[in-house]
Amino acid sequence: MKATFGAGCFWHVEDLLAKTKGVISTQVGYIGGQLTNPTYEEVCTDKTGHAEAVQVEYNPEEISFEELLDVFWKNHNPTTLNRQGHDIGIQYRSSIFYHDDQQKELAEKSKQSLDDSGQYGTPVVTEIVPAPTFYKAEEYHQKYFKKCGM
Repeated sequence: MKATFGAGCFWHVEDLLAKTKGVISTQVGYIGGQLTNPTYEEVCTDKTGHAEAVQVEYNPEEISFEELLDVFWKNHNPTTLNRQGHDIGIQYRSSIFYHDDQQKELAEKSKQSLDDSGQYGTPVVTEIVPAPTFYKAEEYHQKYFKKCGM
């Protein structure tokens, strides 16, 4: 099964998800914008509307979508609009791109639960939207931390 998340710079998110039991594969790319086949340089202009994202293929017998959501929520700040740390721009927005109605329902329920918990003291701004075309990022971005020995 597939899941797609945007949580800031895709290098960290990919590394985290790639190390998660039940995740079969990961790839980083761009999703949710107006340009076909965008490049990193185009996405970084903050004008294409794309998010940096990680698409994972996972084995639902080893990890559930809910467990992937837990990894997602715990590893970024879902209350900062178009920003993660020092990374600022629409490409760094917190996003869940769902692939079916069940993922949508689970994501919305999970977001509401996190919001209701008051954990952050400010509202969760994560967008939950249908997964449009995912454009794989340039090869030098794939498994970036692994390539750099991190």
